[in-house]
Amino acid sequence: MQKIELNNKVILVTGSAGFIGSNLVKRLMKETQGTTLIGIDNMNDYYDVSLKEYRLKELEELSTQSPTVNYQFVKGDIADRVAVDDIFEQYRPQVVVNLAAQAGVRYSITNPDAYIQSNMIGFYNILEACRHSYDRPEGEYKGVEHLVYASSSSVYGGNKKVPFSTDDRVDNPVSLYAATKKSNELMAHCYSKLYDIPSTGLRFFTVYGPAGRPDMAYFGFTNKLIKGETIQIFNYGNCRRDFTFVDDIVEGVVRVMQGAPERLAGDDGLPIPPYAVYNIGGGQPENLLDFVNILQEELVRAGVLPADFDFEAHKKLVPMQPGDVPVTYADATALERDFGFKPSITLRDGLRAFAEWYAKYYR
Repeated sequence: MQKIELNNKVILVTGSAGFIGSNLVKRLMKETQGTTLIGIDNMNDYYDVSLKEYRLKELEELSTQSPTVNYQFVKGDIADRVAVDDIFEQYRPQVVVNLAAQAGVRYSITNPDAYIQSNMIGFYNILEACRHSYDRPEGEYKGVEHLVYASSSSVYGGNKKVPFSTDDRVDNPVSLYAATKKSNELMAHCYSKLYDIPSTGLRFFTVYGPAGRPDMAYFGFTNKLIKGETIQIFNYGNCRRDFTFVDDIVEGVVRVMQGAPERLAGDDGLPIPPYAVYNIGGGQPENLLDFVNILQEELVRAGVLPADFDFEAHKKLVPMQPGDVPVTYADATALERDFGFKPSITLRDGLRAFAEWYAKYYR
C-alpha cells in the first residue's frame, strides 16, 4: 500500500454539497494544512436544494476559520466533460474522491436517465480526466495519486449469504442504481489495469445522520410523523439494515484516501492492478421496526414530537418495494485489517444527533 500525505495536496471532492461530500470536506478543512480543496456539485433538485445550500453555507463559514486551507466550490456537473477537464486543467488534483452520483433505489425505477448521466457518464469523465492527468509535461504535478469513489451495498442485490463480503459475486443487481454502482467498480478496475490509476471503491451501507438526504427512510419518516401522517414500513417490518452514521463513513473515507493500492505481481507472475474495494458498514444490522422505535423515542426527546405521541396509530406495515432487498449486512474485516478502523457509533447515538439537528434546523 502506498501511503498518501493529505497535507499540502490538491484534493477534488465531487458531490461536495451532498450529504457525505459536505461532511468529508468539513473534516478535511479541520484536519489538513496547506491543502487546496476543490468541491464540485450540480445542485440538482432531486431533493430540497435549500438543504444543499445550507451545507455549502456551513463550508463557506468554516473555510474562513481554516486559513491554511484553500477551499473553492465549482457549480458544475461531472456529466459535463468540459467542466471536468477544466477543473483538472486549472487545479491539477492529486487525490480525487468521487461522491457525485444520482442516489436512491426507487427513483431509478421512475427516472433511469439521471443514473446513466451521473453514475455512468459522469464517472467515465472522472476516469478519463484521471488518466490524462499523467500526460502533463515533467514537473511538480505527477498526476492523480489516488482515486477513491463511492460504490454501494446495493451491489449485493439479492445475495442470501450474510454478512456481505467483497469476495462475494455480485452479478445479480435488483435495481438500475445497483447496476450503475457495480459498473463503476468494473470501469475503475479497467482503468487501474490499463493506466495504473490507483483506485479504491467503497461500498457504503445505509448512511444516516444530521443534514442527511430527505429521501432516506429516517428523514422521510420524521417529515411524515410531524404532520400526523402514516409511515409505511416495508416488508412488514422484516427488513434489516446495516445503518452507518455519517461520521463513521467519513472516518473510513479519510483513512482510505491515505492508503492507495499498488501494482503487485501475482503468484502467476502477472501484474495485479492497483485496485481495491472495501465495505464500510457497522456490521450489525438492525431490524427496521427497532430502528423506527428508537427514532420515535429520540424525536420525542428532542421535542420534535410531543411526549404523548401515539406512534402505533401512525405506522402501517406494507409489502416489499421493487428494487429493495430484505437485509444489508457488511463484513468490514478487510477495512479493519488494512486501515485499523471499524464503524462504532451506535444507532441510538446517531439518531439522537439527527433528531437534535432536525429540531434546530426546522424549528
